[in-house]
Amino acid sequence: MSEFITVAQLADLPPGTGRTVDVKGIWIALYNVEGTLYAVDNTCPHAGGPLGEGKMKEGIVECPWHGWKFDVRTGQRVNNPNFTVACCDVRVVEGQIQIKLPVDLA
Repeated sequence: MSEFITVAQLADLPPGTGRTVDVKGIWIALYNVEGTLYAVDNTCPHAGGPLGEGKMKEGIVECPWHGWKFDVRTGQRVNNPNFTVACCDVRVVEGQIQIKLPVDLA
């Protein structure tokens, strides 16, 4: 069973921003959407693009390689929910952001 792992400080991820973090050798894209934190697999299922390097607006991130867009709250591709990226559980403990990898990524 996966456990929560501290990956960043809340102060380092203000609302409207994102970043990538390494969680046990797996790259995760971490986002702050209006004060709520979300984390998804950093790898776009289309061609492996780095989602964490894409632009995020209103909870939608656009892959910088080919423009596929994903809702970071659900992991679903915009306009085609048959394509998804794995979502991680996120929590904040004493100002530290912690992520729990889903089984399919752990």
